Parts: sequence; structure tokens; C-alpha cells
Amino acid sequence: MFLPIIAMAVAVVSGFLGLIRQYQMLQQNSYFASRYFGWLKGNAPLLPLILKGFIVILALLAALLGESTLKESLTLFVAVALYFGWRAAALNGESIKKLVYTARIKRMLAFSVVLLLVLGILGIVFKGIVSVVLLTVLVLLSLFPELLCFISLFALKPCEKMIANHYINDAKKILSSVYGIKVIGITGSFGKTSTKYILSRILSEKFNVLHTPESFNTPMGVVRTIRESLRADTEIFVCEMGAKNVGDIKEICDIVHPDFGLITSVGAQHLETFKSIDNVFKTKFELYDAVKAKSGTVFANGDNKIITENAAEDVILYSSSAGTNYFAENITSGRNGANFDLVLNGERVSVSTKLLGRHNILNIIGAAAVAYSLGVSPEDIAFAVSRLTPTEHRLELKGSLNGSLLIDDAYNANPEGCLEAVNVLNSFDGMKKVIITPGLVELGDKEFECNKALGEAAAKVCDKIIFVGKKRSEPLVLGAKEAGFNADNMYIAASFKEAMEIYTSFCDENTVVLLENDLPDNYLK
Repeated sequence: MFLPIIAMAVAVVSGFLGLIRQYQMLQQNSYFASRYFGWLKGNAPLLPLILKGFIVILALLAALLGESTLKESLTLFVAVALYFGWRAAALNGESIKKLVYTARIKRMLAFSVVLLLVLGILGIVFKGIVSVVLLTVLVLLSLFPELLCFISLFALKPCEKMIANHYINDAKKILSSVYGIKVIGITGSFGKTSTKYILSRILSEKFNVLHTPESFNTPMGVVRTIRESLRADTEIFVCEMGAKNVGDIKEICDIVHPDFGLITSVGAQHLETFKSIDNVFKTKFELYDAVKAKSGTVFANGDNKIITENAAEDVILYSSSAGTNYFAENITSGRNGANFDLVLNGERVSVSTKLLGRHNILNIIGAAAVAYSLGVSPEDIAFAVSRLTPTEHRLELKGSLNGSLLIDDAYNANPEGCLEAVNVLNSFDGMKKVIITPGLVELGDKEFECNKALGEAAAKVCDKIIFVGKKRSEPLVLGAKEAGFNADNMYIAASFKEAMEIYTSFCDENTVVLLENDLPDNYLK
């Protein structure tokens, strides 16, 4: 009697530990079943699957045959379940991006544990074929937590939808209760987070401003910001809007109803879900449709060819050089930032910034254009820009191992931005230059080409290169080799931990390293 109880307890614990890993990957894939399934297909070794399947069959046979094989089968199951539970716990500990225990994850975990307990208890209480079925399902779910993950995801879907709708409606009421508030939506394939922070800092010279924190750019991230942070005296809400599918921007716009829009870029980002650049454009310009429905104003990047060729005539363009009403002249930039003249609809002001990279100049111009249209003076804009500090993990310069310098660009995941980051690395004259990167993801058919280009760019600038991911790095390595890079100075690491160990072995006070795109676990292979 005790062995079945022990087996049940082990099944619940093992299933729970395995679920932590699966929920971690589900969360990193934005709770999309299709994306999570795609990760499973590339990360399910065949031998453990065969072993688990064998154990399930043994458990079924043991339950059918009775006491003659029950003890041996349950003992084997306990040993195997303990191993896979321990292995799941070890993988969780090694993870780059840990599971965030949100309310949704807690509900899913509670549902799964209760399900396992119910199956185990009823399997012991009942006899005959009912007991066989229940205990076999328990063994199956404990050894295959992936199945339990899918079950909890779909079983709780109606509940999650009801909860989300409640929060959305509450956020709408809160937002509509703030008299005179202006909402500025910011979207783009890249540059939106940095531009959000820049714009918020400039606007704070004249207004009480709230912006979505970090990368809170999903509908529920926006809702959470409104419900937790919006105050009665907030005058402007700067709302970052992210998207991976057509309709995502519209969903956020239907919550906040923006008065102004700022579109930073349209490019090859998330093409695995968007499928085409045309769909990317349509989705980003869902912001335009929402703003125009309120007779508002939309600003967009005039350096972006896709935007200039497709945007409506009433979109106000900004650019890094003359040709629009908002642009920059006399630009000088380097490792300490940039100086330039900012032209705002005919008014000129000299500006300096500590932000690295010429793309940040364009972000400043776009933010300044919106702020100027809202009545912030050129002088206040220049002052705010001079006080800007790098956004965390976006070309952030900091000290690193053995006295070396680190350019932390871990949150940059677009082709143009990565190449600009390599240019920033190149500005550190007289220092040994290193890049650590796993390359770019979610670029569809363009992914190989873009990663090859990044490898080529790194080869022209770097003294040493560390690529992360044995398989992921193949196009990066090809690009570097075709550019003539010395293979003796190129390293392939299986993980970021291993990459940093390699870097530690040769870096010193005269070394600068670019950490480019720190991918989470679901992408590293």
C-alpha cells in the first residue's frame, strides 16, 4: 500500500518540477500554443521520450496484471520520475531568463497540481479498470509535463479571457476618468523602447508624464500600467505598443485610444509570425488608423524607406538629415555620445547627448518632434536631451571583467540596430574589440541573411569573436569566414555562461566587449 502512495507523491513532485520548465518556455513564447509547440519540436531529445514511453507502458501493464509486476514497475517509475524531476530542476537553475510567477502562472500551477493529486488519490481509492486508467494518466502526465502544460493552458483559457476582459474594462474606466489626458502611442519594428524613454524625459520638462515601464508593450502590460500607476494629475500617457501578429496594435489602441502616434520604423522583425513586411507595415500603421479616428497627429521615421513609400501624405516625417521639417545637421558622434544641431519646424537649437549610436540621434529627433508639437520649447528639449542616460541593456556602457569595458546591447534584436552597435564598438580606437552574440531571431526567410551580415560586420571590426549556440551560429560563422576573419580568434560557446568564461580568459583593461542580443532560453540551441 505504501509503494503506490510513494509513487503518487513522486509523480506529483516530478510533474511539478517538470511543469516549471515547461511554463517557463510557454511564458517566453508569450503563451502562444503554436510557438511553444515549435520550441518543443526543436528541444525534445528522442532517447528520453522513448524511455518515458516505455515507463508508461510498464505502468499500464503493471496495473492490468496486478501484484505480480506492480512493485517492480512502480519502483522503476519512482527512479525514472525522480531523475527527470531532478533534471528539470537543474535546467530551471541554469536558465538565463527565469520563470516569472505571475497570477496566470500561479493559476496554471495550482490547476495542474490539483489535477495530479486528484488522479493519484482516485487511482488509489478506486479499483479495477478505473484505477488502471487514472494511475496510467497520472504516470503519463508526470513524465510528460508538456501534455499537462497544454491541458492547463486550454482548460483555463476561458477563465483567463474573463479575467483579462475585467482588467481591460477597469483600465478603460480609469483612463477615461482622467480629465484632459493625452495619450501618445509609440510603435515600430525597432527603436520604440528607447524613443519612449527619450520622449517621456523631454515631456517631463513641462508635463506630468506616465509611460509604460521596461517592455510593457502588450495589451495586459499596458492595462497593468494604467491600473497601477495612472494618477488623476497625469497629463500625458506615453504608451509603447508591441506586436507580433496583425491586429496586435489595434488591440492596444482600442484600450487607450491614442491622440498622437509615433512610428519609429518598419522592418524585418517577427517575420515568423507576420509572414511579410507588408503585414508588418499594416500592423504598425494600425496606430495611424486609431489616431486619425480622433483627428490626431502621427509622426514617422522619414529615413525608413518602407514608411516613406507607403505612408499617407498627412503623416509628419522626421529624419537624420534635411528634407523634412524635423531633422539634424552638423552631427559629430563617437564613443562619448554626439553633438548636433536640431531643427524643429524651422527653429534651430544645439544639442549634446551621452547616448551612443547614430540611431539614437534619430530617436531623439522623433521624440523632439512630438514634444515640440505639444509646446515644449527647443531650449527645454535641448536641456532634457543633455540629461538622457542610456536605457538599460541598450548600448549601455559599463565596467566589466578584469577592468574591461562592456557595451551592453542585450535587448537589441533587429538587423539595423545590431549593425549600428558594431559601428559603436568600432569607435573605441586603440582598444581590443570583442563581440559576444547569438545573432538574431524571428526574421523568417531573412534570418540567415541578416545573421550572415552581422558576422561579416563583426569580422571587419573585432579582434576576437564569441558566437553563442552551436547551431544558431552557423550563418554568423559563415559571414565572418567569408570576410576573412582569422578562425583562431573565433569561439563557439554553447551558452552565455561559457561565452563569459572564454571572454574572462583573455580580457583586460584595454578590452571592450559588445554583448549583442542576449537571447532567452527558448531560442538557444
